Amino acid sequence: MRAVIQRVTQASCKVNDEITGEIGLGFLVLLGIEDADTDDDLQWLAQKIANLRVFSDENGLMNKALADVDGGILLISQFTIFAQTKKGNRPSFIRAAKPEKAIPMYEQMIKTMTELTGKKVEAGIFGADMKISLLNDGPVTIIMDTKDKDNH
Repeated sequence: MRAVIQRVTQASCKVNDEITGEIGLGFLVLLGIEDADTDDDLQWLAQKIANLRVFSDENGLMNKALADVDGGILLISQFTIFAQTKKGNRPSFIRAAKPEKAIPMYEQMIKTMTELTGKKVEAGIFGADMKISLLNDGPVTIIMDTKDKDNH
């Protein structure tokens, strides 16, 4: 699994001009799932996101986690973060999981993150043409890959 986590002051997702998810302060998380991903990967990543301390404390240092600032999560399925661009100019997405694997894992991530944070996780619609709006705060953008756990 790969996640691009952006600290935001607001973010929303629209599908066909209807808002499917919207948050104020918190994280916009773009989530990519590959065939090799397991429930262990999901649990590790969910814990890391929930406990990531990138919000400013009273001294302006990044010391606070999502819960400390009562932040929300907008979770967006994003298979394109597994793009391979080694050959040619057209990306290959062969590493991205097919919907029969990715949809249940995406839904499980929503459930797990809701349990960890105690707040409803806002979300996009898997496979839909989504329009994402955000106001990146900082900007602070963190990339995590469960295949690279030792470096996080």
